[in-house]
Amino acid sequence: SAICRVSMAILVGAFGSMVGSFLNVVAYRVPLHRSIISPPSACPECGVPIKRFDNIPVISWFLLRGKCRGCKSSISVRYPIVELGTGILFGFVAWKLLPKMISNLSFTALYASRALVLIAFLYLASVSVVLALIDLDTHTLPNWIVLPSYFVGVLLLGAAAVAKGDYGSILRAAIGAGSLALLYFVLAFAYPGGMGFGDVKLAGVLGLFLGYLGWGVLITGAFAGFVLGGLFGIALILLRKANRKSGIPFGPWMLLGSWVGVFFGAPISHGYLALFGFTNGT
Repeated sequence: SAICRVSMAILVGAFGSMVGSFLNVVAYRVPLHRSIISPPSACPECGVPIKRFDNIPVISWFLLRGKCRGCKSSISVRYPIVELGTGILFGFVAWKLLPKMISNLSFTALYASRALVLIAFLYLASVSVVLALIDLDTHTLPNWIVLPSYFVGVLLLGAAAVAKGDYGSILRAAIGAGSLALLYFVLAFAYPGGMGFGDVKLAGVLGLFLGYLGWGVLITGAFAGFVLGGLFGIALILLRKANRKSGIPFGPWMLLGSWVGVFFGAPISHGYLALFGFTNGT
């Protein structure tokens, strides 16, 4: 039911905001080659560990008025934005994937498949947030995060495909990973200053996830990244914030474009094909 969908999406979104709090830590510590587990989070100015009641996603920042309880130094607004944004993304992923899970609860194998797909894309949402933050900060996409995503994607999506007997989706995911990585490799080789090999490795991950959902999702997600990144670059040039030789991290636009594909790829591709009379395309 609609009420069940909304309730589950809200619950998953609330969980996502807690994940977002952790992703803030990951995005800060990974580029510094520091452990993401210990020591516990602390104020970067006074070094006092953050109390549990001061670490409630989004809410604590407002209650503390954006300041450390101890030294009163400012806490960046980025922290609650990331927490809220991750929660919203998790909620939308749940909204996108939960309806079919709920409507097929009587079919154990199909339910298991949908659950695995949901977990896989919640993982991708987490990776998307943290990689976008790191790329914006350091213009890098750490192997420590990107490369394990291949294993997680293959494991979860492969198991989901086997559970429902849809082996075509495995082949599609493999083709998506290989083709998108190859495309970015060619671009990186042809234009070294505009595309890095971190982008190439990330492209394979995104192709894997997008390809699993369908050809239309894959093509839309891949194309949207170039469109969004290009429009952003043009805007910066027009505003004289950058020039044609400026280095602009492309990872965030790859990730954002991929989520456009996940949420809107199927209707966009179907609508495009319908213009030419191919109403049965997928």
